[in-house]
Amino acid sequence: MNILRQIAVMSIVVVGFTFVLLGGGLDLSVGSQIAIMNVSIALMIENLGVNPILAIIIGIAMTTAIGLFNGYMISKTEIPPLIATLAMMTALRGLAFIFTKGYPIYGVPESLKFIGQGNIFNLIPVPAVITAAVIAFGIILLNKTYLGRHFYALGSNAEATRLAGINVHFTRTTTYTLLGFLTCIAGLVMLTRVGSGQPKIADGFEMNVLAACVLGGVSVNGGKGTIPGAIIGAIIIGVLNNGLSIIGANDYWQKVITGIVLFTVVVFDSISRKRRRS
Repeated sequence: MNILRQIAVMSIVVVGFTFVLLGGGLDLSVGSQIAIMNVSIALMIENLGVNPILAIIIGIAMTTAIGLFNGYMISKTEIPPLIATLAMMTALRGLAFIFTKGYPIYGVPESLKFIGQGNIFNLIPVPAVITAAVIAFGIILLNKTYLGRHFYALGSNAEATRLAGINVHFTRTTTYTLLGFLTCIAGLVMLTRVGSGQPKIADGFEMNVLAACVLGGVSVNGGKGTIPGAIIGAIIIGVLNNGLSIIGANDYWQKVITGIVLFTVVVFDSISRKRRRS
């Protein structure tokens, strides 16, 4: 059941990350968004005495706003997503360390830990149920709504999408906003599973998420991919990391393996795109 809880966090973010990749974007700040949300909620509860539910609402609003800001800036200023989100990643991680002075913040109420540690009917992990709901939302959005089709169109050809009368700025901003919202849901699961707000949490997490998406068939060039495929990628990466932990491999080797997987899949994706064009 522990592996389900680990994969749940990644899978939730993978759904939002798929939206962004389909639209031709990229967001490297998701790990730092989780960190700043976690420490902010923990600080509000422990140091400021804020009601836990209110603290969670504020944390969700904050992280969603970060996603909205990322999308708006990238869309309106045409800053390359890599640069914009790399800057956001660095700034948010720095703020997480400034707020906490590098120390974990404890004080997450036991009642909230049910979200990350509890089971329904003493059998199904709560994070797995949340993940299933998020996956269903993602599949319906992409396959049954005009907005989902606009994501695909934007990633395939932004100029043609604009000429077709679709609001490109709104569509692109929406992909990042949805990612911000789903990232905060994943962050809440992680916070209540760990039981403390840690500034180092989810460091390098964005690489695992990106690797899962590309491994699941989501193109880094946009316009191609599915939620089920991305989730399969998340399961593979999660099982791979868990297996490496079981055999005693440290975090550094996990990053090496993830990097190799990501590089290999991107190369194959690039080659296949060139073949289709020719």
